[in-house]
Amino acid sequence: MKQSLTLAIETSCDETSAAVVANGRTILANIISSQVPTHQKFGGVVPEIASRKHIEHVIPVIDQALVEAGITLGAVDAIGVTYGPGLVGALLVGVATAKALAFALDKPLIGVNHLEGHIFANFLAHNELKPPFVALVVSGGHTSLIHIKDYNELELLGQTRDDAAGEAFDKIARVMNFPYPGGPHIDNAAKEGKPTAIAFPRAFSDLTGENKFAFSFSGLKSAVLNYLHTAAQRGEAVSIPDVAASFQAAVVDVLVMKAIAAAQHVGAKQLVLAGGVAANSYLKAELAAATTQQGIAFFYPPPVLCTDNAAMIACRAYYQYLVEDFADLNLNAVPTLTLGHKQCGKQ
Repeated sequence: MKQSLTLAIETSCDETSAAVVANGRTILANIISSQVPTHQKFGGVVPEIASRKHIEHVIPVIDQALVEAGITLGAVDAIGVTYGPGLVGALLVGVATAKALAFALDKPLIGVNHLEGHIFANFLAHNELKPPFVALVVSGGHTSLIHIKDYNELELLGQTRDDAAGEAFDKIARVMNFPYPGGPHIDNAAKEGKPTAIAFPRAFSDLTGENKFAFSFSGLKSAVLNYLHTAAQRGEAVSIPDVAASFQAAVVDVLVMKAIAAAQHVGAKQLVLAGGVAANSYLKAELAAATTQQGIAFFYPPPVLCTDNAAMIACRAYYQYLVEDFADLNLNAVPTLTLGHKQCGKQ
């Protein structure tokens, strides 16, 4: 039986990636060109620079992916691409490239929601994983709880009202003089600190009201900044490990509590973690302990599939391909794309 090959492109932020995935589950190639060194000196991603770098790298990473997979463009069955959410200029590079390839090859074009891609990264890491389950997506731009009822049936349960968890990590890390990206540095520093050293707030901790599956991290961010600024004004010494551990615990406590509550609410026996912050060791450990206690199976992807990559986009595109969820050449970048949005130019 001929295997189905999906070529996918991911350019939503500062990674230029191309991948080839067979039958939605087997990675034949997953090439990632990171721009972290370029943006590090600015303390964060500069959108215009990111777009220019994507233009430079998108064709070379596609070529490398095809070589590593041992196939030609003609062997590809479908072209998948992230069309949102993300930085509009960065997204446009990937979308334009995918549209050109789909037109030239006369292959189906599939627009993929970046958040859904993060969730589907788990299918690449765990062959036994199947819907239904609840997914906790935690990244630099998003913090969401999603009920995956089937491969192509997803329901948003709740999301952040302001800062995403990853965004809060990066902002606090910057104030603490950690280099970009700051999340891993806070994770490492926290290992030497006490999570209970400083009583930082846990917003929206009530599980009975309208905010039961919503998140908010702006107040926490302000509390940490105020703590650091007050200590500096008073000339008081600050334990960076204790600040890191206490801040991280304040984020993780809410994430874990709400993820477990969401799984119980829909009767899910599986919980999936996804997104860049899924690489955080404390979050994984706390979720593992909580799910074990509640008798819920817990899944998370390896580090390379936590951050932005095209393999996860190819996986998501494959399941859309199976139900002919195609786009035409009117597909456009949607930087504020939400769950359930229909592809522009959907056939």
